[in-house]
Amino acid sequence: MGYKVAVAGATGNVGREMLNILDERKFPADEVVALASRRSVGTEVSFGDRTLKVKALENYDFSDVDICLMSAGGEVSKEWSPRIGAQGAVVIDNSSAWRYDADVPLIVPEVNADAVAGFTKKNIIANPNCSTAQLVVALKPLHDAATIKRVVVSTYQSVSGAGKEGMDELFAQTKAVYTASDLVTKKFPKRIAFNVIPHIDVFMEDGYTKEEWKMVAETKKILDPRIKLTATCVRVPVFIGHSEAVNIEFEKPIGVDEAREVLRKAPGCLVIDKREPGGYVTPYESAGEDATYISRIREDATVDNGLVLWCVSDNLRKGAALNAIQIAECLVNRKLLQPKRKAA
Repeated sequence: MGYKVAVAGATGNVGREMLNILDERKFPADEVVALASRRSVGTEVSFGDRTLKVKALENYDFSDVDICLMSAGGEVSKEWSPRIGAQGAVVIDNSSAWRYDADVPLIVPEVNADAVAGFTKKNIIANPNCSTAQLVVALKPLHDAATIKRVVVSTYQSVSGAGKEGMDELFAQTKAVYTASDLVTKKFPKRIAFNVIPHIDVFMEDGYTKEEWKMVAETKKILDPRIKLTATCVRVPVFIGHSEAVNIEFEKPIGVDEAREVLRKAPGCLVIDKREPGGYVTPYESAGEDATYISRIREDATVDNGLVLWCVSDNLRKGAALNAIQIAECLVNRKLLQPKRKAA
């Protein structure tokens, strides 16, 4: 018998991507259920060559569900994930609601898959922030090789990280520029078309934004609490794909060639690093792909044992939906979860 999987938030960008990836990767599910809020009941979503009709999360019975992929936002997750977990389903949550809970593992399978076993405390596993996920995939093999002391990262984050409303706003504003129409700003604090905005999420007292704080806290929890990290997160007029410029300082010497080889052998990484025009990956090329692409690997001569690299990934996939399904695959492959129907 296969598993029963529920996707909560199935009408959103990430929820739809979760359904696509479940089908693409042939996840061993006998039944997949699409859930959302009451206003979306009856909406049709695609699952492979099938069409699923959305049901209401609020009154769904999870007693025979094995895995719930939760992508309905932090407030919904705070309310529903414990309830769903109490019914015996494992919740893999894409919001920030549970990432910093000591009893909830925060997982990127290429980095800390062993920690997934901690899900039993609350039946909840957290997915990291999209910008963190691709970063730690790139950092992990380098940390193993030479021990990272400090990271300085600047992100170039696509509007899909702000959901469908963000994508719609970029499209509408771009159209307005070309047609000399009124340019309306709703989702973002300033115009995003043909512009960049050094502000993602709310500002905190120390001047950093919550997005920047997330990268610090999550990298420490997933990879190593001793790593010092500072981030500047910027929204850019790109539809899909987050990019990061990463400066890394190591405890031990590591050369460019060694780093390139380490990354080439690492799970989830794809190195495309030719020192010529076009010999690197941009967010446009990462869209629809699973890998974390790494380019522009070079020495940082301003510090001892320093490297700089460029890191790009599809934020809807590795940054969210793909990572969640890889976590579900970890549960299955490690035999940490048995289908309820079989157990019955």
